[in-house]
Amino acid sequence: MLNPNLKLNPKIFNDDVEQVPIRKGFGQGLVVAGEKDKNVVALCADLTESTQMHLFAEKFPERFIEMGIAEQNLVGVASGMAAMGKIPFCSSYAMFSPGRNWEQIRTAISYNDRKVVVVGSHAGISVGPDGGTHQALEDIALTRIIPNMDVISPCDAIEAKKATILLAKTKEPAYLRLAREKTPIMTTDDTPFEIGKAQIFWMPDVGLAQVGIIVTGALTYKAIVAAKELEKEGIKIKVMNLTSIKPIDKDEIIKLAKEAKLIVTVEEHQIAGGLGGAVAEILAQNYPVPIEFVGVKDLFGQSGTPNELIEHYGMGKDSIKEAVRKVLKRKV
Repeated sequence: MLNPNLKLNPKIFNDDVEQVPIRKGFGQGLVVAGEKDKNVVALCADLTESTQMHLFAEKFPERFIEMGIAEQNLVGVASGMAAMGKIPFCSSYAMFSPGRNWEQIRTAISYNDRKVVVVGSHAGISVGPDGGTHQALEDIALTRIIPNMDVISPCDAIEAKKATILLAKTKEPAYLRLAREKTPIMTTDDTPFEIGKAQIFWMPDVGLAQVGIIVTGALTYKAIVAAKELEKEGIKIKVMNLTSIKPIDKDEIIKLAKEAKLIVTVEEHQIAGGLGGAVAEILAQNYPVPIEFVGVKDLFGQSGTPNELIEHYGMGKDSIKEAVRKVLKRKV
């Protein structure tokens, strides 16, 4: 069942559940952050409407800078503005930022501990027809290894809005990962959200979970649907929404592993270095259990529709269910 304490969307399993691009929540949240603090500024690398930063540009034109196709300069200027007391959000496609300008993010922002939020839109395989050159499947790995940098991957537009507003108030540099395609709305305005805290979205009606699914980003919906269907087979699942990949909720991950004894991680990202790697690092040191990883398996993307690609690379609902069945066979 859906966790009743989180006030999740009661229409989540309806055929007509509202679907909104996660990036739209960022755009809305940035406007709210700008209304709350005049030091919030926005910079974009010639993708203002695509990243939904145009909402801020229209509201606060004097606090918006169009940097053009110059991603390295984008974050360099943002770092300088942060040094002068501003709170810059800089956006582009994730493949270009942090993909193209990683060294500048590392040195100009994180090494100097500048409060800049790097916003990577169109992340993952579901960029679709844009193809492998534009499909950022390595961005979580690139950013979570940088000291001082938080990494946030919202599950829906409402959570993205909340995350954006909160990131304007934190002291650390951050990377905000956004998907392009419309995603079912799973949370509500009343669903609690806190950076650094994981949440159990799905849980058994009674008893303990047999498998814990830990998921981040847009695939959270598919993980919940998979858990609901597996329940009909008598398999009890807990689904953890891990939006905050860094700082990571170590205690809740260990708690879930101790209950279920089996873990499946799910992400629209390379398995190497991503969410699954972060979870495995924690459990290897604290409570080793069998783990199955759902994600891209050391491959580049290609052109196709978003759903075709999700299925082709083994990240769809049925693939998640198969990973659960597979890890159950490894139970010791």
